[in-house]
Amino acid sequence: MQLSDLRALAVFDGTDDDALSALLAVGDDVAFDVGEEVFRERAPAESWWLLVSGAVDLVRHLGREETILGSMDVPGRWAGGFRAWDEHGVYLATGRGRVPGRLLRVPSTELRRWARDRFPFGEHILVGVFRTARAFETVARERESLVALGTLAAGLAHEINNPAAAATRAVDVLRETHDGLLNALSRLAANGISPEQYTALDALREDVPRPSGRPDALATARREDVLTTWMERNGVQRGWVLVPALAAAGVDAAWCDRVADLLPDSLEPALEWVACTLTSDSMLNLLQDSSRRISQLVGDVKTYSQLDRASMQTTRVAEGLDSTLAILAHRIPPGVTVVRVYNDDVPLIDAAAAELNQVWTNLLSNALDAMDGSGSLTIVARRQGDGVEVEVIDTGSGLTPQAREHAFEPFFTTKGVGQGTGLGLDICRRIVVDRHGGSIDIEPQEQGTLLRVRLPARPPG
Repeated sequence: MQLSDLRALAVFDGTDDDALSALLAVGDDVAFDVGEEVFRERAPAESWWLLVSGAVDLVRHLGREETILGSMDVPGRWAGGFRAWDEHGVYLATGRGRVPGRLLRVPSTELRRWARDRFPFGEHILVGVFRTARAFETVARERESLVALGTLAAGLAHEINNPAAAATRAVDVLRETHDGLLNALSRLAANGISPEQYTALDALREDVPRPSGRPDALATARREDVLTTWMERNGVQRGWVLVPALAAAGVDAAWCDRVADLLPDSLEPALEWVACTLTSDSMLNLLQDSSRRISQLVGDVKTYSQLDRASMQTTRVAEGLDSTLAILAHRIPPGVTVVRVYNDDVPLIDAAAAELNQVWTNLLSNALDAMDGSGSLTIVARRQGDGVEVEVIDTGSGLTPQAREHAFEPFFTTKGVGQGTGLGLDICRRIVVDRHGGSIDIEPQEQGTLLRVRLPARPPG
């Protein structure tokens, strides 16, 4: 395989020839034919496979059936290599040749060394991404038999999209900022900046009057106008690049005057250095917030699914209700107000927590559907003897007497075609009554519906 084979691939845009040569030196040219298995699902992902020509189908076994998840049919697409950053990484699908071609195979250990030598910060990001991906893969694998998993996964994806997208944007900005920071330092060094001047410039950076609270878009725009005029007046050629970062951090013209007085011959690189450091600080804060949000979502999923706990356990019912609400957050429209009334004396009970969370999921989903985008959803948890009583109250359209009579029968539903299976309340009845020895009832309301679940301190037997 030649350097020109890799240079033509879009995945290596921006990668220099020396780096590509180093990758070729640790890789192998692998030819494959139609039907040939290149790598196998769940085998250790010891190699990274890059398509140079041909096509490879990605096949996964679900039960006794094979499902094509996708294909590597465009040169530059890749698979595997997970053990470069995850010691337990396995291939998520089987790679099977569809059109004869060639692949570049790089051992995972060599891939990690190659990437770390060129972008060490990226390694830390990749490790976090792989660990998060492993957590969610575990959740999906352990609960893929549940009918509701598809809905829950879609909701989780909706919730995690914002912090994940923010983290991705932050990494992209950090990469650009890193280059700008190095460029500014090089120019400052070339201009002969003294240690005292650098220390004074860093002190000025610390003195930036950063705005408190939420950013005021109007005030930021005004600062940008003032700084743009200042840059033009002082001959800063790349002011249009520096102004947004400086204005967002709260820099004003008076502060810029202090920099001009300190470094009149190195004004532009000094301002660029400060702008890059401020941007880096802002992006790192964004990464921290995004990672914390993703971690919180992972915790909610863990609590909801109870993957790390025994089937029957001492359970705090309010915790299950909260984790279910977190999982269903994407389904709660702005017009619905959620009210939680948890009494302080609610006792712990012995229960199958994961199964109870399935009950709460069905009850809360039905209540949200009934309110059609507006109303109040009230969840009450109180002591009932030595057990617990939970009420889910909505202000929706309510149920007719006939619907209440048949609500817990299998396949009975009041929803339109394609909107429900008619199994939700039947599953709830089986879990609450048959599994836990409790009771579940519907109580008519003047407006809406009240569903009451009573659970004993411990199941019979």
